[in-house]
Amino acid sequence: MSQVASAPSSPAAPTAAETFSPAGLRRRVSEGELGSLPVVIGLVVIWLIFWWLNPNFLTARNITNLVLQIVVYGMIAAGVVLVLLLGEIDLSVGSVSGMCAAIMGVLNVKMGQPPLVALLAALVTGAAVGLLQGFWFTRLHVPSFVVTLAGLLAWSGAQLWVLGETGTINLNDKLIVGLANTFFPAWVGWAIAALAIIVFAIATGEEHRRRRAAGLVVGSPQLLALQVIIFGAVLFGAVAVLNADRGVPSGILILLGCVVVLDYVTRRTRFGRHIYAVGGNPEAARRAGISVTSIRVAVFSMGSLMAAAGGVMAASRLFAVNQSSGQSDTLLNSIASAVIGGVSLFGGRGSVWAAPLGALVIGSISNGMDLLALSSSVKFMITGAVLLLAVTIDALSRRGRESAGRA
Repeated sequence: MSQVASAPSSPAAPTAAETFSPAGLRRRVSEGELGSLPVVIGLVVIWLIFWWLNPNFLTARNITNLVLQIVVYGMIAAGVVLVLLLGEIDLSVGSVSGMCAAIMGVLNVKMGQPPLVALLAALVTGAAVGLLQGFWFTRLHVPSFVVTLAGLLAWSGAQLWVLGETGTINLNDKLIVGLANTFFPAWVGWAIAALAIIVFAIATGEEHRRRRAAGLVVGSPQLLALQVIIFGAVLFGAVAVLNADRGVPSGILILLGCVVVLDYVTRRTRFGRHIYAVGGNPEAARRAGISVTSIRVAVFSMGSLMAAAGGVMAASRLFAVNQSSGQSDTLLNSIASAVIGGVSLFGGRGSVWAAPLGALVIGSISNGMDLLALSSSVKFMITGAVLLLAVTIDALSRRGRESAGRA
């Protein structure tokens, strides 16, 4: 029998029957398999609290602003998720995002390069940084924490060097600034929502068929239909709120598009299954014939590529890039988004959808506290407490899975 065939695979998503049945819920709680449920419940509680304290929180205008705010953290967090699935960490993503945004700005504004050239250069630089750090980590056996901590300092210095004495570069190219600041007409938002629902229904049905063919537990057609109905209601509700203000922004569509692609790669391809295998047990993955080194290098490159994309989106949204781009709390919020969204710090468990979900939690807390005019000190303490709570839930979930395995 082939060794590769015995490689661990990514965990299968639970069916509707497993999720909603009383027995399934009891099993998931006892084994720490709650998935995104605590995050969703927490998000609802956060929204209700801030709406109670300030009714402006759930207005269409503020929800649109919130969506715009989470795009950057969501983009960077999507790359962080991939690294965390390996059981590693990348502390350089904030600095990489700022440096790559600076490269884009200098090429486009100071050197007069076309916007596509500037954007491509920024993204290629991000991927190259990840390759370098991944090589240093895998080939020279320096812990990823140390390598990326050095990168945090080095790429911050490179950002200052690229910007030069001016410090700030104002962006005015329509393509670049339009990446995050384009608002689509109402009919476009409805059309995108309808298409997404159709695709989700087809994907859900195909998943049902594949699980049934494999002899696994599947939900009834009624429960599958309920999933599609809930998804459609949430999506149409979100579009209705955004259309009540300025329309669906391009930034959130780019974020969700990237997440959909990465989710497909991690859950539906051999490369993605190898990521979970390496994160779950590197030695077992190596014995199964997986090139652990290649997987790690590729994932670090993808993580830095997403950091560069996040830096580009941040510059687009603010119409400028400067010495503080990618600095301050960018790294904290990006890693916190991935962890709060439900990705395990121990590797091998989680979904790329944790990135936008966690970013929405972080963004909601920050946005709500801004409306309440709370100080930065309070914002940092509350965000830190939420992060600690998420990590604690992850640790308890891991203990529950281990107990269930021994039983």
